[in-house]
Amino acid sequence: MNMTENFPAENPAQYLQAIADGWLPIREVARQTGVNAVTLRAWERRYGLIVPHRTQKGHRLYDQSHVARISHILTWIDRGVAVSQVGQLLENREPPAVTDDSLWSEQRSRLQQALVRLNEAQLDDVFNNLLALYPVDTLLERLLLPLTEMLQQRWQGQFGSHIERVFFQTWLRNKLGARIYHNNRQQHAQRLLMVNLCERPMEPALWLTGWLLSSHEMPLDILDWPVPLSELGLALDSIQPRALVLFAGQSLDARHLERHLPRMASSSGIPLILSGPAASIHAQELHDVPGLHAAYSPLDVLQQIHNLIKTGDMT
Repeated sequence: MNMTENFPAENPAQYLQAIADGWLPIREVARQTGVNAVTLRAWERRYGLIVPHRTQKGHRLYDQSHVARISHILTWIDRGVAVSQVGQLLENREPPAVTDDSLWSEQRSRLQQALVRLNEAQLDDVFNNLLALYPVDTLLERLLLPLTEMLQQRWQGQFGSHIERVFFQTWLRNKLGARIYHNNRQQHAQRLLMVNLCERPMEPALWLTGWLLSSHEMPLDILDWPVPLSELGLALDSIQPRALVLFAGQSLDARHLERHLPRMASSSGIPLILSGPAASIHAQELHDVPGLHAAYSPLDVLQQIHNLIKTGDMT
């Protein structure tokens, strides 16, 4: 079946036959490529980057050529090219050029300006527009992680930094928390558990990690406020997660970690992932703890989980 063929007025059996013949529904394309359905529709509607086959009832169906094209689009985006410019480059068959950060630098500046004004509506507008066009992984790597680093430097000893910090972290938690909640309701797999070990709640990297995992069809629970390691067993018994992700953005009591983490890894029977700066700070002390894995950034956490699934150490 080629792209110009029309399906008959489909009934469920005909639609299932199309799937059996190799056509892919949008949810499967999203799973294979990491580009969510909303973004795929936006690429189609705004720029004509992906033109799927449409059944007479309007269902989008894709083939492997679409998947390959999406991979090429992502390559250009990773090089810093705006989505609006990708179509012409694909038609010209030009090879990806050197990474250009000017697009993302401009967007980070727009977000920072909105933050300085404590303008939630402007923050929402910039974020929502980009979210409709770019995959979560790209937004994280190019926009939000560099932005949080910029803000950390900006907030060092500056008057007014506390109100900016609280405003930004509250906005980010509300924004990402709503998306995680929605994704959790769409997914019925066993959950991950993320726990904050820092003294401060609302750590941006914690929520960015949770959002990234959630966008990759990994439902999860997040305990945002600091939780004593000695009490985590209660949560593990009740929730029974498929893995435990511990986040810490600062140095922790090394002796406390050495006492509790090996015991927890042994008794829980699930993988433990220590993430955030603490993963680097305490790498030497915790290197030999069985069942404990280190991951510094949100993208490292995602890769670590994929590795654990691939090796069969995580279901």
